[in-house]
Amino acid sequence: MSPTDLYFAAPARSRALGDDHPSVPEIVAADAVAETTLAAVDGPCSPGVGSAGESGNVASDAAESSAAESNSDHTSLWELIDARRVCDALTWLDEHAPHRIADELARMDAVQAGIAFRLLDKDRALAVFEELEPVDQQQILSGMRDQSFRELIEGMDPDDRARMLREAPATVAKKVLAGLSPRERRMTAALLGYPEGSVGRYMTPEVVALHRDLTVAEALGVVRAKGAHAETVYTLPVVDGGRRLIGIVEMRELVLSDPITLLTDLVVTEPVFVRATDAAEKAARLMRETNLINLPVVDSEDRLVGLLTIDDAVEVIEAADSEDVARQAGASPWAGHYMAAGVFQLARYRAMWLLLLLVAATLTVSVTDAFETTLVQAANLALFIPLLIGAGGNAGAQAATSCVRALAVGEVRVSDLLKVIWRECRVGLVLGSMLAVVGMVIGATFVGAQIALVVGITLVIICGWAATIGGTMPLLAKKLRIDPAVISAPMVTTLVDATGLIIYFTTAKLVLGI
Repeated sequence: MSPTDLYFAAPARSRALGDDHPSVPEIVAADAVAETTLAAVDGPCSPGVGSAGESGNVASDAAESSAAESNSDHTSLWELIDARRVCDALTWLDEHAPHRIADELARMDAVQAGIAFRLLDKDRALAVFEELEPVDQQQILSGMRDQSFRELIEGMDPDDRARMLREAPATVAKKVLAGLSPRERRMTAALLGYPEGSVGRYMTPEVVALHRDLTVAEALGVVRAKGAHAETVYTLPVVDGGRRLIGIVEMRELVLSDPITLLTDLVVTEPVFVRATDAAEKAARLMRETNLINLPVVDSEDRLVGLLTIDDAVEVIEAADSEDVARQAGASPWAGHYMAAGVFQLARYRAMWLLLLLVAATLTVSVTDAFETTLVQAANLALFIPLLIGAGGNAGAQAATSCVRALAVGEVRVSDLLKVIWRECRVGLVLGSMLAVVGMVIGATFVGAQIALVVGITLVIICGWAATIGGTMPLLAKKLRIDPAVISAPMVTTLVDATGLIIYFTTAKLVLGI
């Protein structure tokens, strides 16, 4: 490879998408309903469109009114498409950024989204398409004819295309790959050949790599000649003759340096980099910690294979955080826009955890039944059960959430287990002491000093215990190679409820002598 070559790195291995993937009905060439609807509204925009039977000043006034309304954020694209106001929809599309259009498309059903998308010109359609989530991209593709399908897929960046195919059925993936040019197909198949969740699945292989023997003037010539085909030129990897990464140079340095300066005088020789098989989330968080906008990716032999760009890193972190939040809330993570999801779809993602927690909650019933005699002798104890298990559950949930977050951002490691136990135990005892003061006042007001003392002591113990459990369970899960987010706040809360009752009734027996 000559020093001025643009290196489109790709690993030697690749994985063909075969019949081992789940089988679904093959994607259709065009959605018949969308085709019919679009044909009905297609045509030159004029005052009469969307308001048949009107003419003259009345039609003109109506058109001006519609245009004014469409310019307002109070009128959504969905409303314009549903009312067949195609001219107003075109105006709306012209006045909004691709990410806003993508959000509107994600809220629509397949037919409406297909109609709106086909109103976009070619270049703008590609920009909007790359802003969509994979599930929404597949919905758009399902309503496109073969030629439009191929043009749209060919224009995507390889990493965005691979991102879409990661979640696509096998038949869709085959159709996408079959419609690509040989070069684009090789790059996309190479990215899909890396393990799921690895950096290789998210990186861009379209990289301008500079040979270390170039001058600044020669390097800028390479960028001008080859940069149009690369996704980014802000960070330029520097390689040797064997394509091994030896450093990086920023475009800013090239532009501001003397043209005759050697590249070796500017290159950062100890760059931050990751291997293509490393976890994408780990790499993305590394970019955040090191304030990088692009991160070089190498193979096992330190040969450059691509760059992880900041936009992809942000998506990786967002997806990871969304998954953690869903699991901590006791729901299964899912892809897609909330407003486009059906009631039964949302219920399905939440039902599993609720059923599991319902079964786990039988521990609380069993504990209450075991201490029935204690309750009979001091019936007033039952009044404070909701207060105590609520306080303990909340304290445990707070600790679990904090610990999961600290693990995710690298602030806590498994080796810190004992430190976390000691820290959370003290935090829980402090919180419990504060709550105990309030609890004893409430207890003394309603049921007397003895029960109030039981409530106060129990609050201190329960909060200390709950915070300790909530803070350490995610670390133990991490040590056992379980996703810490699976040890969700609802699960910790349920466990603390059952153990909290044992603490409560045991304390009551000791203090009251029953």
